[in-house]
Amino acid sequence: MSWARSDMDEEGASAWLSIVGIGEDGMAGLSAASRAALARAEAVIGAPRHLGLLPADACSQAERMAWPAPFAAGIERLLALRGRRVVMLASGDPFWFGAGSVVARHLAPHEWTALPAPSVFSLAAARLGWALERTPCVGLHAAPFERLRPQLAPGVRLLALVRDGAAAGELAAWLSARGFGASRLHVLEALGGARERVRSMLAAEYGLEDVQHPVAVGIEVDWNPAAADEALIHRACGLPDACFAHDGQLTKRPMRALTLSALAPHPGELLWDIGAGSGSIGIEWLLSHPANEAIGFEADPQRAGRAQANARTLGVDRLQIVTGRAPEVLAGQPPPDAVFIGGGLSEALLLELWARLAPGTRVVANAVTLESETLLAQWHVAHGGSLLRVELAEAAPLGGRRGWKAAYPVVQWSVSR
Repeated sequence: MSWARSDMDEEGASAWLSIVGIGEDGMAGLSAASRAALARAEAVIGAPRHLGLLPADACSQAERMAWPAPFAAGIERLLALRGRRVVMLASGDPFWFGAGSVVARHLAPHEWTALPAPSVFSLAAARLGWALERTPCVGLHAAPFERLRPQLAPGVRLLALVRDGAAAGELAAWLSARGFGASRLHVLEALGGARERVRSMLAAEYGLEDVQHPVAVGIEVDWNPAAADEALIHRACGLPDACFAHDGQLTKRPMRALTLSALAPHPGELLWDIGAGSGSIGIEWLLSHPANEAIGFEADPQRAGRAQANARTLGVDRLQIVTGRAPEVLAGQPPPDAVFIGGGLSEALLLELWARLAPGTRVVANAVTLESETLLAQWHVAHGGSLLRVELAEAAPLGGRRGWKAAYPVVQWSVSR
């Protein structure tokens, strides 16, 4: 919701908060509506950098208030101003990797209106001549560089916002260490203002020490195949097993691909991964779309920590891990759209799920033991769905030749609750 809405809702109530996007050009880049909001404001709150972009006469009747750090500490302060005419300043488009969406969650729709300016991403794409709709954009102010991993592929162009000039150098070093030192970086400083500067170099040759905030980095991805092959994450189901640290508790690649296919992730959906193990199912669920969410439930604390580390390494640190044993650990969790049972399968767990899950929730369970096979066969008879037996064998050395080494058969039950 990054458009400017009317100051009046359908019942005629006036919005008390205007979320105004401001760029490095200050007042010169503001729309007439943004200028009017400032002129009538009783209070203006924003980061010191944003307040410094406004001349004294822009909001002469308003109290100026610096937004405190950390950001969350300012929410209560902002809400305490309810009932006054307030302008909140934010960078560029407040709803494009900005503060607007965070603040709006605490307000009713009629309480606020948004007046965006061009985002840093828009300005960066315009300077570089890149098609913004085809350029992945990533906010790395407070996020690990690993969030770039799902996007890294030869020939891809990326735009990333980083916290400061030092972080731009750290990003170059991170790329180089993973075999992407041949990538061309475009360091874009203070776009749209008098301090604007754009400099380009290879990641491996980065040597800038005077980069000024705010900073965007354009990345034209190139690589050394010998060094970077393992860093590439393809988008098909079934990443190589080597991508995951594990202790043997891992849904292997072919079975993982079949499981993800049965789970059928759609954008914006939430997965419960029960018996998360290494976290591989939840991680690939998250990789399927940036709006997806996943909660992994794991009884073993070491495995839980390993799953969380795998998620960070593969660029989906938003994976939530809850340590505990199902079904007890499921209490109080948000309702899922799909559930995978990879460990801890039992009659009690299935009964709890059937009582708890909403109709239409997709459930996929994998079984290896005869006892769990029998349980799934019984539930298949009672509730329908699809029952699949998978037998896999892989070529392996056999003396001086090769033979087929069979894995344990897996029975998979998939059903819609």
